[in-house]
Amino acid sequence: MARTPRQRSDAEAPIRPAGAADLPLVVALDSETTGLAKPEYWREMFHRCARSGFFLVAVDESGLRGFIVGEVRAWEFGSPPCGWVFAVQVRPGARQAGLGSRLFAALCAAFRAAGVDRVRTMLARDDTVIHAFFRSQGMMAGPFIQLESRLD
Repeated sequence: MARTPRQRSDAEAPIRPAGAADLPLVVALDSETTGLAKPEYWREMFHRCARSGFFLVAVDESGLRGFIVGEVRAWEFGSPPCGWVFAVQVRPGARQAGLGSRLFAALCAAFRAAGVDRVRTMLARDDTVIHAFFRSQGMMAGPFIQLESRLD
């Protein structure tokens, strides 16, 4: 399938650590794609990752194209240190041009540089789009099972 110049630009958008000026753009992109405005969540995530994680953005001349957020966590649930992907988002018009894969690869490189050799994430069973994305990155079911119960 031939790619349009727009898709080529999206796939080649430079990836860099997020700065404070990127935060409103992240909030807007997340709100646009999820339908939920969560500015406090993203502010907290940004400050947390500034201390102990990785918050990467892909920005070109047209603005924010996508972002990915992760952190190295250790010994929760008996798990040795590993990288956790908390969020990945690519502007809908920029999808399927390779940007999500580039963001994921950049985060995995940061995890490797931090000394871990595994990456994990958690997702909703019915989110087939993000499930397909992570499977395309070589991820598969891991050794843990999530359990939950309502607290009402």
